[in-house]
This record gives sequence, structure tokens and C-alpha cells, in this order.
Amino acid sequence: MKRKIRMGMIGGGQGAFIGEVHRMAAALDGHIQLVAGAFSSNAERSALSGQDLYLEKERVYGSYQEMIEAEATLSEEKRLDLISIVTPNHLHFEPAKLALEAGFHVICDKPLCFNLEEAYTLQKLVNEKALIFALTHTYAAYPMVKQAKALIADGKLGTIKKVVVQYPQGWLSTLLEASNQKQASWRTDPTKSGIAGALGDIGTHAYHLAEYITGLQATSICANVNTKVDGRKLDDDNNILLAFNNGAHGVLIASQISAGEANNLNISIYGSLGGVQWSHENPNQLQAKWSDKPDQIFRTGGSEIYPLAQAASRLPSGHPEGYIEAFANIYKNVAMSIQNKLTGTQSKPHHNDFPTIQDGVRGMEFIYACIASGKANHCWTEL
Repeated sequence: MKRKIRMGMIGGGQGAFIGEVHRMAAALDGHIQLVAGAFSSNAERSALSGQDLYLEKERVYGSYQEMIEAEATLSEEKRLDLISIVTPNHLHFEPAKLALEAGFHVICDKPLCFNLEEAYTLQKLVNEKALIFALTHTYAAYPMVKQAKALIADGKLGTIKKVVVQYPQGWLSTLLEASNQKQASWRTDPTKSGIAGALGDIGTHAYHLAEYITGLQATSICANVNTKVDGRKLDDDNNILLAFNNGAHGVLIASQISAGEANNLNISIYGSLGGVQWSHENPNQLQAKWSDKPDQIFRTGGSEIYPLAQAASRLPSGHPEGYIEAFANIYKNVAMSIQNKLTGTQSKPHHNDFPTIQDGVRGMEFIYACIASGKANHCWTEL
């Protein structure tokens, strides 16, 4: 019998921005119910967060270890199906590992974990356990991103030759972490973020978007890795050349010191027959440019979009959809995939359309290759 997928959350307690985003996304389509959580490493704060979310007191835990151990002992009629991890980078690996070992499916914020060794360990465990592991590369879940992917897969752009993806932000154009601003503090701290700053925070998003839309894989990179703000410990401005496995080349910019920019992720992809352009600041529109006919505009919910994009659309054309809905597309497809496992039903193609452990590993490999290239005087480095 079909039922809602039962979810527990690690992190995302009172005052956490991303936890609330994940909860709204998980609830949007009605397939998932939050029933448990370890919302903070502080047991009192976790309990207060659980009260705010109207959860049963006995299913709000003081630590993720306690939650995973307790939930694993519950009956099949009550125990969790899915655990969502919304902690800083250095707190992804251990809860993900414990959750997988206990037989729970996992959704995890990006980047996958703290270092590459942890990434490979999780990949091996996911494969051994045959469990679902999703990564929230949110921008790949927008309908018009999926329209671009479907256009390319259908051969409409011909052979892909060039990719330009840019992710400029300006919020770290000063030494914001010196003021103990929470988001800046952990993202610029190598003990919490890992070996990369902007590369891990937004560079992995840009890299995943380029590979997801084109269906190609980068085989080598040449990276100019910079720290522009004095006193900062990690990179904040990066310019990277990409070489893809079909002979195409590209440019990736990931910068958090581009003063005046908010969240201006954008991508242009050019093939032998035409090109497409998408911007996060105008996410419900995809522009296609053709060699032999006028430009074309696709819109979310329109009549000319592919099934992959239509499956990610909720509203008629002209009604804007955005960030929460993109997150929700990942949660919806993960929920349906789990539902199919529970009922023995064959998945529809779009149910498997979410970033996986393999995408997480590639993101970590990208980070390490960029840092290595930057340290080696911008030499080409294989992925």
C-alpha cells in the first residue's frame, strides 16, 4: 500500500536557513512527512526545534547517533525511510555513513563531504547497500534546465562545442567572517569547509550544471584559484578552463567577491546547430539561438517543452516557479523512487532524475583537481 515517506532530519534547527528550505521542499508535493530529527548538536536546541515543528517529543533526539540508533530499532510500520542531512561540510560524512549502514536512504546537502577519501567511502557503501543517495544540486532541478538537457539529448543543438558557466556572488567581497557572521564563518574555515571555499560552495554547483545539461564529462581542467580578500583562509575567486570527453571546451567562473552580484548563476552552451542560455535570475525562461532560424524562448509550463521538463513543472506558463520548487523536485523524485522500491513498482524515467552519489564524488574530484592545478601554476590536471 502506498504511504508517505517518513523522513528524519540531521541539522537545520532554529535559525538555520537551509534546514527550513529542505523542510518546505520535502513537504511541497505531499509525498514526504517529517517525523523525527536531531536538529542540533545542542540537545536543548534540538528539542526546541522539534517543538516548533510539532514533532512527537520521543522522536526528537539530542544527537544524530542517538536518532539513527533508535530509529533503526523501530518496526517497519514506524521507522524512518529517509534521512536528510543539512549540516556544514565536515558533518556530512559520519551521519551519512551511519544512516547507510543502518539501511536508511539519504538526501545530503552539497558538497558531498569534507574530503575525497570520505567521498569514496560513501560511494562504496551506497553501492554495497543498494540504497538511494541524493545530493541537493538544486539548480539542475529547474524545469528550463531540464528543457536544455532534453534539447541537447535530442540532438537539436548538434555536437556540443563550447560551455560557459558562471556563478558570481558578492557577499564575501569583504572579510565578513571577521564579524562572526554564521554562514561566512564556517564556509571560510578550512576545519569545517575542507580544502576549498568558493569552489566547494558554488563551484561544484556550476560544474554539476555543466555536466548535467550537456551529458558530457570533464576530463581535465586548468584552474586559476585565488583568495582576493586579505586574511581569508580559503579561495574566493576562481577561473577554470574545462576539457570535455567529446572534444568540447569550456570556461567556469566561481566567485564570491564579485561585488554587487547576488546569486547570478548562468550558463551558455553552444553546439554545431545552435545554443542555449539559462540564468538563475530568470529561471523560468530558456533562450535558444539557432544557426538557421530566429531565436526561440521556452517557458516553464509551456506547450513546447519536453516531458523531462514538464515533469518538473507544477504551474501553467506565466506563473513563476523557483528555488523551493527546484529543491522539491529532488525530494519528489527521491520519494517516488523509494515508493517504487517499497511497492515493487517500476520507476518512471524522471523518477531517477536527481543528483546521486556519483555526482557527489565527481564534485569532490573537481575540487581536488582545481586546487592541485592552482598550486601547480595553473597546469592542466586530469580528473
